[in-house]
Amino acid sequence: MTPHSDDPIEERIEERLEELREDSPVERQLLSKAIGGWRGLFDSGAPAGVFVLVYMLNGQNLTPAVWSAVAVGAAIAVLRLVRREELTQIAGGFAGILISAFVASRTGQAEDFFLPGLLINAAYFLGVLISILVGWPALGVFLGGMSGSLTAWRNDPRLRRAYGAASWVWAGVFGLRLLVQLPLYFAGQTAALGVAKIVMGWPLFLLGAWFTFLIVRPVLAGSRTAGSDRSGEQRSQSAGPDGEAESSTSSDSS
Repeated sequence: MTPHSDDPIEERIEERLEELREDSPVERQLLSKAIGGWRGLFDSGAPAGVFVLVYMLNGQNLTPAVWSAVAVGAAIAVLRLVRREELTQIAGGFAGILISAFVASRTGQAEDFFLPGLLINAAYFLGVLISILVGWPALGVFLGGMSGSLTAWRNDPRLRRAYGAASWVWAGVFGLRLLVQLPLYFAGQTAALGVAKIVMGWPLFLLGAWFTFLIVRPVLAGSRTAGSDRSGEQRSQSAGPDGEAESSTSSDSS
């Protein structure tokens, strides 16, 4: 039993946690993916922050900044290994830092440290946008795969609309990053670009995940309720003839 708190904010948080404990596996997986996602974004934001800080404080010398970012990335990878997190996430996060460092060191331009991230966001934005336009919203495919069926959700108009709306949320997340960061990249504003990457990294990701949860959760709950009702009706109908037959047999024997 959770003790009562006089703080309304704390009470609200406790209510939300209680709701999350009662969620179905799909919603729990969605939240788990979101938590893993923001951890990855935080881990990638820390090397970026160190890169900008060392670059600006060291007379805009690129080499120490690159190696500092790689060192922080390696330390984070070791920490995640100690926490026994998934190797794919660890390798992917550290590989992203190495690629960013390699590109910046090859071109000699500090802003190119952020170029791989911009290209990834552009690919995500186009992928989500195309998925919506062709009627296969990316979030529907993602959550459908987590629930064990890539296509079953398409039979429910409410789920199609909800997944479409939630996919627009993510198109907005990726599009907003490009809208803000691309002008800074082309202007060579390394410090401002680094700040924008951090601010629009895990905070914006968490906001998108929360809106997705708010959009999808009630529709999934309604879909499960409707499915349970239909299953109950089918069981009643299938049991009906057996009951009548059994009753008829008893009458005949008497």
